[in-house]
This record gives sequence, structure tokens and C-alpha cells, in this order.
Amino acid sequence: MTGVRPHTAMVLAAGLGSRLGDGPPKPLRRVGGRALIDRALDMLAEAGVERAVVNTHHRAAEIAAHLAGRAGPEILISREAERLETGGGVAHARALLGGDPFFTLNSDLVWGPDGADWLDRLAAGFDPRRMDALLLLYPTARAIHYDGRGDFHLASDGRLCRQEGPQSAPYLFTGAQILVPGLFDDPPPGAWRLTRAYDRAEAAGRLFGLVCEGVWLDAGTPERLAHAEAMLAGS
Repeated sequence: MTGVRPHTAMVLAAGLGSRLGDGPPKPLRRVGGRALIDRALDMLAEAGVERAVVNTHHRAAEIAAHLAGRAGPEILISREAERLETGGGVAHARALLGGDPFFTLNSDLVWGPDGADWLDRLAAGFDPRRMDALLLLYPTARAIHYDGRGDFHLASDGRLCRQEGPQSAPYLFTGAQILVPGLFDDPPPGAWRLTRAYDRAEAAGRLFGLVCEGVWLDAGTPERLAHAEAMLAGS
């Protein structure tokens, strides 16, 4: 069946946020009058998510205290004694995520007013018969304050292959995706990145992408945070 709407999400909030300098932990930085993590959770709730698992490590108590004041979605905290990176963090939270496909969202993303619509499009496009992962992509050439070589090439049937070597890739991963729990079966111990799960899905022909051309920004640096503030003020 095509179009499986996840009711559970993983929000990645365990990073150090060292590029932002002194101040609140990165998920609690405010833009447009709201903490970044609240913006992510609000968008997920608007897209129908009922339960969100949030992983924490750096300044975990501050983030947990902040989230305790939310009415919805239901928040479950996955505390990491050691930082496990993105893939290890999801694997560590596996028991809290359940057995169905789930959204995974970085906590430092800023979207325009149509952000939840793009999550709806991800859900509508996800086909568990063909896919283990559906990643939301953004055109590399349009990414603000980004000077990398991109992340993925997109085939005509929607399948992805990761950028390798000196050649640039036309699409950048936005930090929003739908994943199946099976990608985290038999995980390696300790810290590892989600790219390992993508490689596993790609090898099976089950890594897919969907292109977003709306308003999106990774607010992980002071320059990007300032640009996000200006972007939202003008939207």
C-alpha cells in the first residue's frame, strides 16, 4: 500500500551545537519567537504525529525540562550517556519507536509555513513495499550558506545513490525522512551515523528521495540562524 502515515517520530536533539557558540543548547535556540525543537514538534503534530521520541545528551536536563511544558505530541526522552550520533541514537531508541515506519527529523531545521505539507507529501509518497527509507531532498544550488558538494543523485524512478568522489550531487538531504525499523536490526555498538542505514537501503534498492522546493534552512550556524530569522520575518 502506498501512503503510510507515521504517527511516531524521532527528533534528533543530542548534538553538541558547538558551531553556534555560547548560549542555550542548539534545540532551544529561538527563531521566529519559538525554540527550534518546538518548531519541529509543532510541524510534526500538524502532520499527524502523536508521539515523538527525542534523544538527548548535551545539556539533556535543560532540553527535557523545556519539553515537559508541551501539551503535544506525547514526548518520550531517549537519554544517551554517551553521544551515539544519528544512527546510534535511533538504534538506542528503537524500543520506544515501535514497529511501524516513523518520521525522523533533525531539531535544527527551519521551514516555511508549508513545512507540514512536505511531511504530508513524504507520508503520501512512502511505499513500504518498495522503500526502507524515503528522504526529503533540497536542490543543492538553492541551499543558503552551503558550500558542500551535495549528498545524493536522484534517478528517474525516485531511487537515490550517495554522492562519492569529486563530482557534485544535485540534491542535499534536508534532515527529514521516513525510515523503517528494520534498518536498525543488528546495529553495531556505540556511535554511528545514519549514512550506514542509507547504504544498507541503497544496496537493497530501497533508498528513495522526494524533492522539496519550498522554504527550508539548516540553522546550525550563527549565519544560518540569522538568515532563518530574516527569512521567517519576510514570509
